[in-house]
Amino acid sequence: MNRSTTPLIEPPDLPIIFTNGPVELVRGNEQPLVDELSTLLARHNVALDLSATERIDAAGIAALIRIYRIAQENGHSFQVTRTSRHVNELLKIVGLEGVLLSRIVSNAPHSGPFSNADAA
Repeated sequence: MNRSTTPLIEPPDLPIIFTNGPVELVRGNEQPLVDELSTLLARHNVALDLSATERIDAAGIAALIRIYRIAQENGHSFQVTRTSRHVNELLKIVGLEGVLLSRIVSNAPHSGPFSNADAA
């Protein structure tokens, strides 16, 4: 599977949107996401589409918090969007829905290493 590592660039005030985040954001697979988004957050606002994410654990939530802090340190924003009901409920339980959740919806296919847009 050929995965693009270069997302489309949006105007400065709009975030880069990564579509189809990882299916599982759990201990052991969270670090590649943190690394990739950290690089982008040095220069851009980022929204992560988690519509494909079926499972998230404490390590996944910690990764999202870490990514959010990296964004803040760089003067940029980080939000998650299009979360499943399960992920949405977990973010509410831990008190992060007001911090991380966005209502951004995009039909434009932006991709990154966690996109399966080219898997078809």
